[in-house]
Amino acid sequence: MDTTVLDKQSTEMKVFEQYESAVRSYCRSFPTIFTKAKGYKIWNTEGTEYIDFFAGAGALNYGHNNPRFKEKLIEYIQEDNITHSLDMATEAKKDFLQKFHDVILAPRHMDHKVMFPGPTGTNAVESALKIARKVTGRQNIISFTNAFHGMTVGSLAVTGNATKRAGAGIPLSHSVTMPFDKYLDQGDTVQYLERFLEDSGSGVDLPAAVIMETVQGEGGINAADFEWMKRIEEVCRRWDILLIVDDIQAGCGRTGTFFSFEPAGLNPDIICLSKSIGGYGLPLALTLMRPEYDVFTPGEHNGTFRGNNLAFVTATEALSYWEDDVFSKDVQRKSEKIKTALETIVQEFPQLKGKTRGRGFMQGIACGADGIAEEVCAEAFQRGLIMETSGPKDEVVKLLIPLIIDDEGLDKGINILRDSVQAVVSRKQ
Repeated sequence: MDTTVLDKQSTEMKVFEQYESAVRSYCRSFPTIFTKAKGYKIWNTEGTEYIDFFAGAGALNYGHNNPRFKEKLIEYIQEDNITHSLDMATEAKKDFLQKFHDVILAPRHMDHKVMFPGPTGTNAVESALKIARKVTGRQNIISFTNAFHGMTVGSLAVTGNATKRAGAGIPLSHSVTMPFDKYLDQGDTVQYLERFLEDSGSGVDLPAAVIMETVQGEGGINAADFEWMKRIEEVCRRWDILLIVDDIQAGCGRTGTFFSFEPAGLNPDIICLSKSIGGYGLPLALTLMRPEYDVFTPGEHNGTFRGNNLAFVTATEALSYWEDDVFSKDVQRKSEKIKTALETIVQEFPQLKGKTRGRGFMQGIACGADGIAEEVCAEAFQRGLIMETSGPKDEVVKLLIPLIIDDEGLDKGINILRDSVQAVVSRKQ
């Protein structure tokens, strides 16, 4: 990139350094000012084009400024329809609930009730934990190593990352961490969990719920085997423990099916959705629970922005992608293409000490060489590709590609990734 352009961008970024809190994160990884986005592309103030393999951390499965959503949203706003409504009844909410039932729940023989807990993923998790505790009368929650469930205190208590947990500033209690699938080099982690439950001397009280991600995004793109997930569900049924699936990042089609747990044949008691459920990147979260667990009294869990009608409008239109299996099959086809490309990169550059991970459009390369994943992502950014790292040591190059990307864009982005790996590896030789 031209040094004059770099100098100008550096000067403009000083506004954020001067006025914004030190907690800012992504603007450090992507030090430029973005101004426009469309589909799978983003442009900065200089007109530089970037391919987006980040998708708003999974909040933009349908791409930036999806024209189908934008048309509905503009029409809704121009007609002076309701924007903010708490949880009052509105046409927008009615339309979403009906379509969500007809397109998502009914075809999957699910009778879950829909709760709008507030607009963020962590709020969906907090409400799920509260429901489980109220239903069972128990306090503990079992979560898994490398889990990430949000940044509020209850969600942090079931999150594995030490740095994020430390940010709470208080002891995080009423949770027990168990090993995720393949966490142990040897040993059956389901059997390990069950041993703690059946042994009265283990020190682990019978929990209210088990909460899990089918693919751990922030934890390093760790994908659980379908058999492992099914066995976890069986343990929950045997011990009368509620099963909560956090599908906030892995759901809404990111793994190829609307819910990430569908191929495993799970029937979770509670499901958390957020990120791409709003379609357009607008804040929205759902907590789905089986009818017998719909136990909150009116207002017992609430929030000022749980009635985001603009998000209801775009979320309703987003469900149109799931009225048949055409979109899902296309995602699955491209997922195989991503998998093959990453495997090829790992084989071509053994210096990465890499292993492919993940499922669907939620894949990555775990790098055994220290610091190389961060260098690859930084190099990719300079070449016009936006990606992030994940894992406890930021050791995974993480791909969260918009599901609507065409083959040309996918190929171009993967080629930039490959060239970035080559450049980083060459500098180290």
